Amino acid sequence: MFRLQENHTNTKTELMAGITTFFTMVYIVVVNPVILSDAGVPFEQVFSATIIAALAGTLWMGLFANYPIAIAPGMGLNAYFAYSVVGAHQGVSYQTAFAAVFVAGLIFLILSLTPFREKLIEAIPDNLKYGITAGIGLFIAFIGLRETKIIIANPSTLVGLGDLHSASAVLAIVGLAVTLILMVLRVNGALFFGMIVTGVIAFFTGQLSFDKGFMSLPSLPEGLMITNPITAITDVIHHSLYAVVFSFILVTIFDTTGTMIGVANQAGLMKGDKLPRARQALLSDSIATLFGSIFGTSPTTAFIESTSGVAAGGRTGLTSVTVAILFIVSAFFGPLVSAVSGIAAITAPALIIVGSLMMGSIAKINWNELDEAFPAFLTVISMPLTSSISTGIALGFISFPLLKLVRGKWRDIHPLLYVFAILFFIQLAFLQH
Repeated sequence: MFRLQENHTNTKTELMAGITTFFTMVYIVVVNPVILSDAGVPFEQVFSATIIAALAGTLWMGLFANYPIAIAPGMGLNAYFAYSVVGAHQGVSYQTAFAAVFVAGLIFLILSLTPFREKLIEAIPDNLKYGITAGIGLFIAFIGLRETKIIIANPSTLVGLGDLHSASAVLAIVGLAVTLILMVLRVNGALFFGMIVTGVIAFFTGQLSFDKGFMSLPSLPEGLMITNPITAITDVIHHSLYAVVFSFILVTIFDTTGTMIGVANQAGLMKGDKLPRARQALLSDSIATLFGSIFGTSPTTAFIESTSGVAAGGRTGLTSVTVAILFIVSAFFGPLVSAVSGIAAITAPALIIVGSLMMGSIAKINWNELDEAFPAFLTVISMPLTSSISTGIALGFISFPLLKLVRGKWRDIHPLLYVFAILFFIQLAFLQH
């Protein structure tokens, strides 16, 4: 079913890759409820909804697309939901905001059933694809460094070196050293075993504790958020949330498409300009967004942390199915998951190492042609500096056709690129982001 031999992998490697991906992204089941609770949504509701959405999207990805890519509610999209939609719009409750997510997911699903998103992947120039992959790598490495306080905010220079004597920084550095040693020695599952060793050290040094126990039953205290699609559409029209729906669609399309390209390139799964079984893969996040809105969470996206599983050897949907099963298990281990994912130093080394591996694609960029190189550079540098994959993609999409026009090479650009350059310009210039 997963064509393991054809993809030069085996069951043990795929299971280990799935475990690795899960532990590098499981923080979302805690962070997502924390953010959405600022909009008034009950923590328990979002915790369960996050797992349901991740389960729906990741299972679809594994079973129908056969890719090692996990789906879950996206960071950034949840903040936009909580602070820009509910927080900034008077009279818009979180229930109404979930209606906007549902409508966006419905439109997203329709687009995914057409050749549109597949054509989009083919339309993205190679140098921008390399820039997207490298930018994601730099972004997730920066996340790992920032979460462990190795890199901190600085009022004068924006970022600076943190206190390397702090417990979090020391644990992260030790974990990074252990993981690197295992990788250099070519130990299978090095990223996962590095997290295990780091977790054990955290426990015995008093940084990791299980004060709230290990298990609790999942719940949905407010039931279903969307029970009638017609009512959801009516709510969007009544509150004129068209810009919100448009932003959800635009950001989700490019977050997911960009991440899929980055992960697929990293895994060697791209066939030239094309992503095989693209339609099945692209359906996963639209289905997950629909499920998520019904149960109570913000839009979903392909997770960049999937690259950690790819680095551990994951090449097929068995990796994704493993992640989905672990999400089911995590639903009953809320306190345990919260404790482990609350220690950033345990998962940060994997993010930093994977980021370095993804940066390798930067060597493939044609640096001798400025009209090719600068948009790719802008994509790479913008992702970590704006903490947004979609913003990096937007700036790349806007600058690439502009420079080609100046050089008189406008015929070399796919028409879709011009369309999205205009749409991204409108979003950055006139819409909340």
